[in-house]
Parts: sequence; C-alpha cells; structure tokens
Amino acid sequence: MLNDKTILITGGTGSFGQAFVKKILAAYKLRRIIIYSRDEYKQYMMCKKFTGHEGRLRFFLGDIRDKSRLLRAFEGVDYVVHAAALKQVPALEYNPTEAVNTNVMGADNIVDAAIDKGVKKVVALSTDKAVNPINLYGATKLVAEKIFIAANAYGGGRVKFSVVRYGNVMGSRGSVIPFFMGLKNSGVKEFPITDERMTRFWITLEQGVDLVLKVLEEAEGGEIFIPKIPSMNITDLAKAIEPNCTFRYTGIRPGEKLHESLVSYDEARNVKEFDGVYVILPQFFENQKVCKKYDKYPSVPEGFVFCSDGNEMYLSCDELRKIIEEMEVG
Repeated sequence: MLNDKTILITGGTGSFGQAFVKKILAAYKLRRIIIYSRDEYKQYMMCKKFTGHEGRLRFFLGDIRDKSRLLRAFEGVDYVVHAAALKQVPALEYNPTEAVNTNVMGADNIVDAAIDKGVKKVVALSTDKAVNPINLYGATKLVAEKIFIAANAYGGGRVKFSVVRYGNVMGSRGSVIPFFMGLKNSGVKEFPITDERMTRFWITLEQGVDLVLKVLEEAEGGEIFIPKIPSMNITDLAKAIEPNCTFRYTGIRPGEKLHESLVSYDEARNVKEFDGVYVILPQFFENQKVCKKYDKYPSVPEGFVFCSDGNEMYLSCDELRKIIEEMEVG
C-alpha cells in the first residue's frame, strides 16, 4: 500500500515517529517520508540516526498550529500519521490555552490541510485519557478525536480520517519505565509510587507501529481503533525493574486516575471486534463503506467496558521483566 507513496508524520521526532520510520524504511519502498515537527535539534539528531536514507527521508520544520505551513508540507502527500501533541498532564493543567491551541486547533488545521491538499488517509493517535477525561490533556484529545471523526463528512468524503486510541507506550520518553530505570542505575532503592492500587494499559512501540500500519490499510473513515492490550499494576512494574525496591507513597497527582479505560460503557454500543482489535463505529454520520465492512463482525456484549483494572490480560512481574529486558528504552 505504501510503495511509491509519500507519507508525512507530525511530531515525527518522538519515540513513536522514530520507531515508525525505522519500520517503514525497512518494509516499503516509499517515495518520500516527511518528518514534520518544530524542534530543529531533534530533527538534526534523527537525520544522523537515519544516515543513508537522505533520498527518501525529508525534514520539515513547522508547528501544527500554523495552517499555512501545513498546507505547504502536505503538498503531494498521500498519507498522514498525526502524532504531534502536548502530553504532559501537570504542565497542561497550568497552561490550558497552550494545550487547546496545539491539541485541538492543531487537529483542526490537520483536517483542513488534508482536505485542501487531497490526502488519501489520515490516522490520528489518541490516548486512553480521552475516555471520560478528568484532566485537560484527556479533554483535548477527546475533542481532537471528535474533530477527526466528524471530518469524514467534509470535502465530499474524499479523505478518510480515522483514530487509533491506545494506552501508555513502554519505554517512551517521559514514561515511568525510564524514570524507574534511572533510579535503579543511581542506586536508589526507595521508589516513589502514587498509589499501590494504580493500574495502566501498556503497549510496546512495535505494537503501536504495527497497529497504525494496520489502520492505514484497513480504515474506511470514521473509526476509532483500539488494540486488545494488557494491563499492569504499578508496583509490579517497579519490582520488575528493581526486585529489592521499597515504596514511598506520594498520593495521586492532580488530574490523575487510579485506573484508565479504553472503551467506556456508553461507547460499547457501537463497538465491533475486528481482527484482533476493537473498532468504535461513527455515531453521527453514516458511511456505507464502514457499515458494509464491519456488519459481519460481532458486537461486544451488553455492558462491555475495557478498563485497566478489569482487564482479562494482565502482565505479571516476570512478564514485565522479560519485556523490559528485550525492549529499547527511549
């Protein structure tokens, strides 16, 4: 599907973007891969990392807040993966307008540029924090999801917009795994834990990349794709990294949940099980191709929810240790 095509990744210098580029460079003969981001130093470092691919890999400085810059960058682009976002929960609570300008208005700019430039498909990355959000980050990502799904009704449906929603990415920059590993490497034995009951969904970078590639191929427009991923307890994760650690309980931070959800009770009425993933079908417009594609697949049972504390797939301490030993921490 991607052979001889041009794909653009917003926020492409991040952990996901770098893993995604590594995968598609090896798997496809693309015409161009465009990294669209605002940090020139990260682009410089990424360019050095992928030396030898200068003919296909291009770097485009710009901010998703700038629609005119997006219009220039989207020229001749076939597919867009939208990974750019402001994500740090405490920082966004103190800077709400910045969160809205990037995560919401930036999403709207992506939609306009994609329609105006005739992009074939856009896949936007979302988060479990968009489900029943209690912090601003989750709220802005919920709005962004709505923007991308509604966009399928614009422009005569020529562009297909879909969303991928998943949990925390193992080993990504700023996540708890590099933090705990840093404590271990410094000889610290007492790990700060917000609450011993806390659970989270986890997905590896490789799984996230594979899911986005799957959605680029399968999406008809308007769907939210959710992987069937495992959960873990925060204390098990700490013990997997440092078996002899003790805990200092700090309390749940403002805007933080004890458990996360990927599919809410009310969303479940529109959820199908499709080829190893859950798919939330659009509610507010009818897409005949979507209806036809998913009609033969089973709906989830009445009362279904997909939450981290009630998940049937649960990673043990030993399983977490094995995954962490095998993964590349960013």
